[in-house]
Amino acid sequence: MNLSKWLIVAGLVLVALGLISWLFTKAGIPLGKLPGDVQYKSEKVQVYFPLTTCIILSLLFSLIFWLFKK
Repeated sequence: MNLSKWLIVAGLVLVALGLISWLFTKAGIPLGKLPGDVQYKSEKVQVYFPLTTCIILSLLFSLIFWLFKK
């Protein structure tokens, strides 16, 4: 595949990710702020790891890729 086709595919993937994010927000599921997302704040340090969000997105993408494989 040449560069132009890769850029088109990358653009379509970004659009799809944006639509998924928008749909989750419209459905009332705030990605990144779900129960199970780890957040620690102190005076000088802030650590954030969206564990539950990562698991949900991983399952969603696995399902999508599995459906396209068939």
